[in-house]
Amino acid sequence: MQRRSFNKGLLGAAAAVATGLQGVAWAQAWPARPIKWILSQPAGSGPDILARFVADNLSRRLGQPIVVDNRPGGQNVIGAQAAMRSPADGYTFYYATTAAMVTNVFTFKALPYDPEKDFAPVRLIGRSPFVIAAGPAFTGNSLADAIAQTKAQPDKLAMATEGPKTFSGMLADSFAAMAGIKFTHVPYNKAPDAIQDLIGGRVNFICLPEAALLSYIRSGQIKALAVSSAQRTANQPSVPTLSETFAGFEYTGWNGLFAPAGTPAAILDNVSRELEAVLKQPEVAQRLLTLGSIPETKMNVAEFDAFMRAERTRWAGIVKTIGIKPE
Repeated sequence: MQRRSFNKGLLGAAAAVATGLQGVAWAQAWPARPIKWILSQPAGSGPDILARFVADNLSRRLGQPIVVDNRPGGQNVIGAQAAMRSPADGYTFYYATTAAMVTNVFTFKALPYDPEKDFAPVRLIGRSPFVIAAGPAFTGNSLADAIAQTKAQPDKLAMATEGPKTFSGMLADSFAAMAGIKFTHVPYNKAPDAIQDLIGGRVNFICLPEAALLSYIRSGQIKALAVSSAQRTANQPSVPTLSETFAGFEYTGWNGLFAPAGTPAAILDNVSRELEAVLKQPEVAQRLLTLGSIPETKMNVAEFDAFMRAERTRWAGIVKTIGIKPE
């Protein structure tokens, strides 16, 4: 009996070694054909522009085309499901945002995919700060002035966002909770519509990604009051962060690359390393900053996995604070 157990152990170990060698050989032959990145946003959107730019630069290093496959709709559910159901062979990846991989868990009662179990983290690509800004009718000069005006007129001033359960909406509610203020939520499906209503005076404040507001801020049409990143941004070094008023507060969107669960680890590591090399190129980093994304120049697969765990914990706390209920 002991001899049979010993022989069985040897056979198991040999099989594990063979499987490992097969995986290494597979990774060494990869990529042998074009790669697909599934994206939950429509063509021409901010994430789409970022994804295509990064994909083009990565494809030159890998020697294979990377095709961006837009699958918008359903608050990222359509794209996430398509990526989840794809073969775990290293030829399909999911270019995802915070909403798809973190906040949807807290806003859907039943999510048809599990971001933690159905996907393998590859790499964080960039962080996207948000901006709280005021329209031309705003008579103050700072975030403190905006808070004071809102306290003096509870529920009478309006904040434009993408909706109460979107990233910008939850940021606006988090800000209001910390400041002890109340405003009227005005949701918009399209950022340009929200911006025009801010300029026209139909809403008083706005909360959207920096990339969407930057040109209007630079032209003086709207006034930036605070950015949501931990540090002031390169695009707006004179605009204070929310953490300068509320210590320790950081709230940025991000975009990252994931693969279907079960994709060989050697391929995940390879893609992560090649992406790091791309993001360290000065011209790439500068272009991402111009597009409103702060590039993440150092984060391996294990570090991204730890980042994702921390994000889920952090967002659980944010959702509890602002009282978001799943639907």
